[in-house]
Amino acid sequence: MPAPVIPQSAVTAAATPAVELFSPLPPDIRSTLENVLPLIEKTFPIPSRFKQGLPGDVAELSRLLTSGRGDRGESYLGKPPLLSAYLRYFLPWNLYRLCRLLPSLDLHLAAGDAITDLGSGPLTLPAALWLSRPELRSLPLEFRCIDRTGAVMEAGKKLFAALVGVESKWTIKTIKADIRKDLEVRGNRAALVTAVNVFNELLGHIPHTAVDALHREANEYARLLTRLAGDTGRILVMEPGVPRSGEFISALRTSLSDAGRPPLSPCPHANACPLPGGLHAKWCHFNFDTIDAPEALHKLSAAAGIPKERAVLSFLFAGPAGSGKPAEEIIHADTGTKTATPPTGLPVRVISDAFPVPPGQYGRYGCSGKGLILATGNQQVVEKLPSGALVNMTLKGKEKTDPRSGAIVAAVE
Repeated sequence: MPAPVIPQSAVTAAATPAVELFSPLPPDIRSTLENVLPLIEKTFPIPSRFKQGLPGDVAELSRLLTSGRGDRGESYLGKPPLLSAYLRYFLPWNLYRLCRLLPSLDLHLAAGDAITDLGSGPLTLPAALWLSRPELRSLPLEFRCIDRTGAVMEAGKKLFAALVGVESKWTIKTIKADIRKDLEVRGNRAALVTAVNVFNELLGHIPHTAVDALHREANEYARLLTRLAGDTGRILVMEPGVPRSGEFISALRTSLSDAGRPPLSPCPHANACPLPGGLHAKWCHFNFDTIDAPEALHKLSAAAGIPKERAVLSFLFAGPAGSGKPAEEIIHADTGTKTATPPTGLPVRVISDAFPVPPGQYGRYGCSGKGLILATGNQQVVEKLPSGALVNMTLKGKEKTDPRSGAIVAAVE
């Protein structure tokens, strides 16, 4: 996108301290995550002669998941070299992303609840919940893990058993099925329905220019998610942080909102999404540095030629049918806390990196109930607003807009 043009009389805004969405891993969770890689090696040992080829297998699997989508079969993870690469590289990175996100979400789980996980793969979501939300370990929960490849789920069950031990109160049920076909809803509806890195694979056949087709698919999947969750369940979808996934997340948000399921996070409002389909230059995504990710994982990433200095993702956490959040609680949505005093100003979710804007300032895009925000100021102030942070901004004076992006321009004090 071209550099925004800042009007001479931009709005001046004051900002309260940011509420972070992706807080660094606490020491105990970081230590446990470090131990997952040795546990994977112990649970799925491979001969040393095959370990030399692991970086190449990781690189090949990465190609099949991106530029080489047409070369992979539907059950590609049933092939031992690719499954090994997934377990040692993609699984740990997905665990890391989820462990940075899940602690900030009010999942609202109670004893006896069911969680339905679509495209579960090697049970990434249950493992991430166990690692990052230790307060849930004492609750009897039922996980319904659905995937079209039985081998990868069996590997996940084996790893999960090694991770949690024999005394776990969590019940794991695996269901081999294609989520593109009708799924039979058995037992009570789920209190939480999840889909992690699933829809980007299912939507790969749709051309990037076919925005209407993407929206139709989003509407159909919203119906599926709603049917599995019932009226009281919540829905969490996380996808890679690329324009295509961000566009799908926006479309899915619209469909779920139309069905009476407002966004709980990351959106700081329930109004229309200010980043609708087709705006590839800017989309809803977040990134954070990976300095606290396991060192062994960084080494494997470098050896495979795909180092990760930052993790990037798009996600949507939607509420139960007919739910709503009082405006005075929205600034605290990520921490699960409430306040009796309504916050003054406008809640804004930071959704971009800092970038230079003329003349001599820096800016970050943010999402708000009033639309897209371009928060500007000196470099030091703007860079202190991390991607994903929730900031309460008080607008002063007549609002101006950037003529190129259409964003409201707010100078951060």
